[in-house]
Amino acid sequence: MPQPSRSQRPVQSRPSRSPKRSAPRGESLRERLLHCMGRSGYQPLDKVGLSKALGLGADERRRVRQTLEDLEREGAVARIRKTHYILPSAAELVSGVVQVFPNGNAILVSEPPAKPGEWRIAAANLGVAMHRDRVLARLVVEAQGRGRAGAKVSESEAKVIRILQRANETVVGTVEESRGYFHLVPDDPRLQHAIFLRVPKGALIRPKAGEKAVVRMDPWEARHESPEGEVIEVLGRKGEPGVDMLSILRKHRLPPHFPPEVEEEAQEIPETLRKSDWKGRKDYRGQPALTIDPDDAKDFDDAIHVERLGDGWLLSVHIADVSHYVRRGTALDREARQRGNSTYLADRVVPMLPERLSNGICSLKPGVERLAFSAFLEFTKQGRLRSSRFERTVIRSIARLTYRQALAILEGKLEGRVDLPMVPEGSLPFHNPVVVERVREAWEFASLLRRNRFSNGSLDLDFPEVKVWLDAQGRAERMEKVENDPSHQLIEECMLAANEAVAAALKRAKVPSVYRIHEMPDPDRLEEFREKARLNGFKAGDLTQRREVQKLLSAIKGRPAEFVVKLDFLKSLKRATYDVKPLGHYGLAKVNYTHFTSPIRRYADLLVHRALGGEVPEKAGQLEKSALHISETERRSAEAEKESVQMKKLEYFERQLHARPKRTFRAVVVDVRNHGLFVELPDLMASGMIHISSLEDDFYVFDAAGVFFRGKRTRRKIGLGTSIQVQVARVDAQKRHVDFSPAEV
Repeated sequence: MPQPSRSQRPVQSRPSRSPKRSAPRGESLRERLLHCMGRSGYQPLDKVGLSKALGLGADERRRVRQTLEDLEREGAVARIRKTHYILPSAAELVSGVVQVFPNGNAILVSEPPAKPGEWRIAAANLGVAMHRDRVLARLVVEAQGRGRAGAKVSESEAKVIRILQRANETVVGTVEESRGYFHLVPDDPRLQHAIFLRVPKGALIRPKAGEKAVVRMDPWEARHESPEGEVIEVLGRKGEPGVDMLSILRKHRLPPHFPPEVEEEAQEIPETLRKSDWKGRKDYRGQPALTIDPDDAKDFDDAIHVERLGDGWLLSVHIADVSHYVRRGTALDREARQRGNSTYLADRVVPMLPERLSNGICSLKPGVERLAFSAFLEFTKQGRLRSSRFERTVIRSIARLTYRQALAILEGKLEGRVDLPMVPEGSLPFHNPVVVERVREAWEFASLLRRNRFSNGSLDLDFPEVKVWLDAQGRAERMEKVENDPSHQLIEECMLAANEAVAAALKRAKVPSVYRIHEMPDPDRLEEFREKARLNGFKAGDLTQRREVQKLLSAIKGRPAEFVVKLDFLKSLKRATYDVKPLGHYGLAKVNYTHFTSPIRRYADLLVHRALGGEVPEKAGQLEKSALHISETERRSAEAEKESVQMKKLEYFERQLHARPKRTFRAVVVDVRNHGLFVELPDLMASGMIHISSLEDDFYVFDAAGVFFRGKRTRRKIGLGTSIQVQVARVDAQKRHVDFSPAEV
């Protein structure tokens, strides 16, 4: 029998006059340090004092020092007097992430293990902190005040005393020149400081005014001194086609290419199924499943089939079996985890997986055999889930439909749709009788699920999206509002049902996995929102009660201020994230929820597939790190996507300045200030301002009490909800601001 190695043998205790207790490794030492600092009467100690307090010898101090450094970087402990450690709460300190606003002020949002909260930071108290830096701050004042909507709130203010982790090692911006010196103006208005550019002797890259560049920042430690940095990449001249999107890629650290070893692994995967791929799978090629996706989609990771089943329904949701091809520990898997998800910019996709998989063997194209992980869900005729099972399958989709084609079927408009895309090879045309029947039956079932969901308390938080269409040079040519119509809702309800069923199954089986969670909102934030809604003319009850929220959302539907009020409500909610605990989903009103249906573009779904398929789960600590990491990559991608669309909207409005004739847009007043009107363009999901000087048909006087302007001659009132036809007057791309002028008053 082989003998255990020295490291595997149990450690024999040896009595002595002064016994030294060896601390357990990993989490145990962290817990002991935190417990020691949390004891009543604890006085700040340095690493030597803490080691002695825990009974650790000198040989353990290196590990103690490293653990203390990790805890400080995470914000779990604070260092005072340069060498002594304490829990932040004991010294009125708090750690978290700084979120800077364009006006220079900021808030500090705490992170675990700190108690959830927000603290205001005046610009003068930011020190050298920049947007999204992790910092340690001292609470300086707590006072009663009023929020932006007039609601009474308790405002805590803080002052940054130490940077724990910089968020911006590199900064993207525009090079400007002044008196022979070059500096970089960051693209992000939340980065408040221009960065002076060092040009070392013999530098290969020399900045020129008007160029977009990437700068590596030097350590910045004194606010009275300007930050400095060195240009490491020139992206091109400002305004050149493609430079704007390249800037976003660099700013958000989105990798445009895959490493060679990842591409090599992808190339080794066959483009068609092999006999060995069929092992352990059910054959569902005869089932008439189909896909419904946007016009320009290239990766199809979900197919559905709905049929009546006796006194109920059977929903089959087939999801591309990415886990069959992307195995844990491979280069493909490591890269997918690092990316976390695909990112959809206005002009391109930054995929999570190489195209050979995402657009090839893993895409459920029509007429070809594909591997799937399928959920088979039986429902009663009332739409209540009766049973669920999950199998690895082989399928063959009968049709690839666009949302517009599916909507044409549901609206009965099958003729004369010459604008619809051509039928892909292997796909039945959307007007084929079999396809039409499948889509209509699926909608009958999905609409039943949708009614049930809202009767159970789900909130209508959907927003229309704006698709920016680009010309051959990549410039914004036109914009199209995409509504959440029945064709989108059909797929949405099927995916929600599958995600919920998978989450419930994993929870019952107690299999470690990641869940999609959306925690309950903070009551104070809801109260502040309620006051803002009141100022927009909408009364609401106790918004901690879900039915009251539903009533308010129903009341604003279709009203001019709907977009603004709903956006304010979303800002009052917590962000949906990933977690290893099934904490439920507030917005969807679901106790169990996860992400299962998009493994081509989300790493979370790949983790869920592995858990559902019975793979040995990751260790608890690693799974938690994965959940935290993919939550962060999702946030990064969402910001990049939003910024890319906003940038193209601004480009579109800039082109309108020179268009002849100028286009007129419908605008709605959403806020009134003494200097002008803030408006939303509901057809383009854009916002801007009409300066009071632009109202030339009369002399308008501001009425602060009524929050409107009144014309002295005409007595006309222009206030919240007023609809105005406008044209573009001025665009400030740097500040991301558009001024409009009335086309008619």
